[in-house]
Amino acid sequence: MENKGYPEVNLDSWVKVGEGGNGVTYEHPEKPDLLLKLNNGRSNSYEVVKEEFDISAAVSRLGLPTPAMYEMVRVGDAYATVSQKIKNKKSLFRICHDQPERLEEMAQLFCEQGRILFSTPCDTSVFPSKKALFMGVVDKATFISRKNREILRRFVEGVPENTHCIHGDFQPGNIILSEGKSYWIDLGRFSWGDPMFDIGHLYNSCIVYSNMKQTRNLFHMTQQQLHDFWDAFAKAYTGKQEHGDFDREAARFGAVDIVSRIAYVPPTLPEKIYFRILLGSLMKFF
Repeated sequence: MENKGYPEVNLDSWVKVGEGGNGVTYEHPEKPDLLLKLNNGRSNSYEVVKEEFDISAAVSRLGLPTPAMYEMVRVGDAYATVSQKIKNKKSLFRICHDQPERLEEMAQLFCEQGRILFSTPCDTSVFPSKKALFMGVVDKATFISRKNREILRRFVEGVPENTHCIHGDFQPGNIILSEGKSYWIDLGRFSWGDPMFDIGHLYNSCIVYSNMKQTRNLFHMTQQQLHDFWDAFAKAYTGKQEHGDFDREAARFGAVDIVSRIAYVPPTLPEKIYFRILLGSLMKFF
């Protein structure tokens, strides 16, 4: 495999310190200010990692808080990034796990940071449109029936244009806190569009995927805690105790989110089967 000039790293001298849905992170005992992130197998190619590296730098230029990205490296046949290590950090989900009494506080903080994100004008010459991403993959989603494909296409076509920022993987594992300051991480799916695209992803994370053991382990949360987080977020975002209409709209965007994810990682056959089942549960909201 072509090296492309990036330095090679031997993980034998690095210590695994974290694992999430997108990859594994490592620290080096002699380099306390650095964090190495190795993406999961289907997303550690040069193209994917280079895009994530460039996107992280571009997000920082927008003024949004994110750890500084330093360089790309080679780890065997894979590529990885080396970035600023945020010391004494915890994700919002980890805080909810360790201090469950703070769940509502963390949901409100996530809502506040989300509003800042959604009000930030995006550089549309650098970042993609979420609507365009969906339109580019909807015909490739073989797990959708023809009828549901047309329903989703018409729905997305009707979404108002919005050139403000959205994260793309909008869930509280992707905000970390350190010494009272928050940072956005895992920015590889950053784009622009209606905030409901992000909120649909959060709905999936907290509601649709919450019956999966893998999801609960990843987020360090029980199914009930994930449901409670969604409830607290929805109340904070809408300003209403009853948010059924908001939930239904989020579920519709959740269906869009399931299709959109294939723009980043092609699904395996078992995933296609699972996505078909999930879409069936969400299409009732249209």
